[in-house]
Amino acid sequence: MLSASQRATRLLQSEIRTMSLECARIKGINLAQGVCDTPVPEVVREGARQAMERGVNSYTRAEGLPELRYAVAEKMRRYNGLECDPETEVIIHSGSTGAFYASCLALLNPGDEVILFEPYYGYHLNTLVAVGAKPAFVTLQKPDWSFQPGDLDKAVTPRTRAIMVNSPANPSGKVFTKQELEWIAEFAKRNNLFVFTDEIYETFVYDGKHVSPSTLPGMRERTITISGYSKTFSITGWRIGYTVCDRKWVQAIAPLHDLVYVCAPAPLQIGVAEGILKLPQSFYDELGKEYLHKRNLLCDTLHEVGLTPSVPKGAYYVLADASILEGRTSKEKSMTLLRETGVATVAGSAFYHDGGGENLIRFCFAKTDAELAEASQRLKMLPERTGKIAMSHIS
Repeated sequence: MLSASQRATRLLQSEIRTMSLECARIKGINLAQGVCDTPVPEVVREGARQAMERGVNSYTRAEGLPELRYAVAEKMRRYNGLECDPETEVIIHSGSTGAFYASCLALLNPGDEVILFEPYYGYHLNTLVAVGAKPAFVTLQKPDWSFQPGDLDKAVTPRTRAIMVNSPANPSGKVFTKQELEWIAEFAKRNNLFVFTDEIYETFVYDGKHVSPSTLPGMRERTITISGYSKTFSITGWRIGYTVCDRKWVQAIAPLHDLVYVCAPAPLQIGVAEGILKLPQSFYDELGKEYLHKRNLLCDTLHEVGLTPSVPKGAYYVLADASILEGRTSKEKSMTLLRETGVATVAGSAFYHDGGGENLIRFCFAKTDAELAEASQRLKMLPERTGKIAMSHIS
C-alpha cells in the first residue's frame, strides 16, 4: 500500500487556516489570521512595479539581490545596533518562515532538541517536526508571560542543540526584556546552543524596547537572526524575509535555501529595498501609533464583554480568557464565539503542547479600523447571547 511519509503524517493543518476557512464559509470577520489588511506603502509597490518593468524578473543568487542585502545590513546597523557584511552575512529568503526552515535544515540533525517558549507559534513547532528535530518546552506564566532561569535548565538535555526566541511574540505579544534575553544568552553559551530568533514583529512594540539577542555579549556567532517585512509593509503574500548570521552559517544555509526555494521573488526584493531605504522614521512612528490604537480598541472591547485579555506589549495578537464561552475545549469555545458573533479567533490549544491553552483564544488586530469597529460591535452582543445560552442550560 502506498502511503504518505512519516514526516507528513506528523504535521497538522494549521488551526489558523482552519478557522479562516470556517470564517469564510459564514462570511464572518476574520480575527484569526494575521493577514495585514492595512495598505502597502506606495514606495514599496512602485519599487516592485518599476523593477518588473526594468526586467528584474530572473533568478537571483541564492543569497538575494545586492540592493536588498545592503538595505538590510544598513537597517540592522541603524535599528538593531548590529554590524554585518551584506556580502557574506545576509541571506534574503522566501519569507521568515522559509528562513527558519532553511536554517533548521542546515544547522540541525534529526533527533536534535530545540527549546520553544509556549505559547508558541505553530509554524515554529511544525518546522522542527518537518526536519526531524524534537521540540522541548518552557511554559511562560500569565499574566505577563514570565519565566525564570531555572525553567531553562529543566528543559535542557544532552540532545539540546538550540533555543527559539520570538520577540515580540506570536501569539502572546510578549516583548522579552533585556534581563530575560541575558538569561537566555548565558544559558545558550553555557550549553553551547544556537539561538534562532524570530523578530518579524520588531517594529510593533507598545511597551518596552526591542532588543536583538545577537547584540548581547558573546552572542554574535551563535545567533541566527530572522526577520522580514511581511508585517511592517503589509506584504504577507510577497514572501520576503531574511537571515543575518555569521558567514560560516550563511555558507551552510544558503545552499539549502537555494534547493528548496531557489530565490525570493526578484522584483519584490527591490520593492522591499526601496521601502527600507526611503521610508522615513515617521512612517514607523505612525505605524506604532496606529496599531496601539487598534490594540486598545480590541482590548477595551474584550474587557467589556468578559473575555479578559492579556494586553500585549508587542506584535498584533491578543490572548484572551475564554472561560465565559460554552465548550469543553478552546476549539469548542472559539467555534461558539464564531457561531454567536461571526468573529473568528484561534483556539489557545494551537499554541500549547500536551493539553495547554484550553481556556484561551487568540485575536488578531491587524485589520482595518472599519473591520475592527464591526468586530467590536459584534462582540458586544456576546453578554446577551451568553446569557441566553446559560438560561437554556438551566431550563
